[in-house]
Amino acid sequence: MLTLGSFISWLISTVAGGGTPFIMIPLIGFFLGSVAIPPVLTTVMLCGHPQRLWLYWKYIDWRIMGWYLPGAVVGAVLGAIAYTRIRLEWLPILLAVFLIISTFSYSPNNQSLKPAFKVYPWYFLPSGFVFAFLSGTIGSAGPLLNPLYINYGLLKEDLIGTKSAHLLVVHIVKIITYAIYGALNPIYLGYGLLMGLAAFPGNWLGQKMLMRMSEQNFQKLLVSFVFLTSLLIFWEQRELLVSWH
Repeated sequence: MLTLGSFISWLISTVAGGGTPFIMIPLIGFFLGSVAIPPVLTTVMLCGHPQRLWLYWKYIDWRIMGWYLPGAVVGAVLGAIAYTRIRLEWLPILLAVFLIISTFSYSPNNQSLKPAFKVYPWYFLPSGFVFAFLSGTIGSAGPLLNPLYINYGLLKEDLIGTKSAHLLVVHIVKIITYAIYGALNPIYLGYGLLMGLAAFPGNWLGQKMLMRMSEQNFQKLLVSFVFLTSLLIFWEQRELLVSWH
């Protein structure tokens, strides 16, 4: 079940611009427990993103990579350390609220795909830090940066390739930090590698489907998946929301 879920998540995330973690997180939590989510998910992502990097290498936007890296490395280290020390239960809910708000920055009915707001390369320095910190702390920050990618002008292969390069750096830093602080054990590593094998056919089939998709349909699917992701986060945190009420 975990392997099948991984295959489906990588396939969907290719044609929807992301979302792999939010399909796998409930599965990992159900079968292995919530404490296993960050290290297992990070291992899975380390298996799938190098393949994506190879498939979409020529589409990577290296201009924003230099801005993204410093913030992302620092954020990933601090986030992974925070995961081993504290539990910030409210962070996923805050992320869900942001994702819902971010859907209003898109213009899915605009056939020219004109950006809703201007994004400059330096925006990826602070946003990379925030994304990586959240990813290290709660396991994944999902499509948090999708509004920036889209409004910067990245679509389809450009977005998938650039995003994979960014995520690979974050997950490498996270897995090293988890190992240093004792959050990664052989059992979690084994499950992560097993699920990671399913990323290869998922990425391959997803690329074939992406090539046949128009940029307009890609953007609409991406926006829809961002909104769906936010609702899924709220559902997963329903017990916490009820307790607050």
